[in-house]
Amino acid sequence: MIILFQIPTIIEEGAIIAITGYVIVFVALLLLFLFFSGLSKLLSWQIRKKLLRSGRIPKSVKKDKDVYISGETSAAIAMAIYLCRDLHDDESNVITIRKVSKTYSPWSSKIYGVNTFSR
Repeated sequence: MIILFQIPTIIEEGAIIAITGYVIVFVALLLLFLFFSGLSKLLSWQIRKKLLRSGRIPKSVKKDKDVYISGETSAAIAMAIYLCRDLHDDESNVITIRKVSKTYSPWSSKIYGVNTFSR
């Protein structure tokens, strides 16, 4: 039995497989992007609808930008979080491990954890 390798055919088939694989991956990524961007718009629309029904926002507000928090408020919240996280001292990040000799305790004995089955 003789096996013949035809290099141009192998390269051509490999290129077709590689291109097909790349196309499949990019189409899948595009579909995932469209799905998640559409999902965020759908959730935003549902929240807006729920807020309109409950009366938390007036019906005269038309744009989504006016419904949510303003830039000044976001900046104040971000600054408060930054300042709150800066209150604590920096740790030395040194871990000290000491060997501690413990006296015998029946609580640490493994023999009492073994079930004995007597028939």
